[in-house]
Amino acid sequence: MMSAQHSDSDFLKEMADVTPLPAGNLADVRKPREDTPGKSIRRSLAVSDLRPVRNFLTTDHVEMLRSEDVLSYRRPGVQHGVFRKLRLGQYEMEARLDLHKITVEQARKEVFAFIRDCVRYELRTVMILHGKGDRNPDRIATIKSYVNKWLQEFDDVLAFHSAQSRHGGTGAVYVMLRKGEKARQENRERFGGR
Repeated sequence: MMSAQHSDSDFLKEMADVTPLPAGNLADVRKPREDTPGKSIRRSLAVSDLRPVRNFLTTDHVEMLRSEDVLSYRRPGVQHGVFRKLRLGQYEMEARLDLHKITVEQARKEVFAFIRDCVRYELRTVMILHGKGDRNPDRIATIKSYVNKWLQEFDDVLAFHSAQSRHGGTGAVYVMLRKGEKARQENRERFGGR
């Protein structure tokens, strides 16, 4: 067994002709800061989320509905069975928006933000409680009338129908939204499509 003193002197002898590297001769180990296509796309999406989106819902002429009028709308391509399940309230409602006791302009902002958030979080079926307008002397349902018009202005709204009585009847509406990319991908994987 060697002593510590003996091994140190051997080491120093071996290192005698070694010269240290010059100070500026160091390897650069930092990650390159090159802009890849994916990085620039992610950056633009992150910034776009911060920009306010213009509320496109109109307050132009709206056909006024009465408290007992039923809302019913479906885009071409929505299957009859899917619409029937929506109409009967057989889908789980993933979110609700209550518009009672607010103005038309407040409702316009709330509906716009609500639908955008639902689309962002890939919710499929939601409910909007708009009221019936029963307290109005003429029984005109103002907010309901605007909600009927606004929902048709969203590309992501596939269908809507007045709720069943257990969920508010003609004072509420079920809304079906377009599938998000995550749900479409899961369907492709599940059913072997492209």
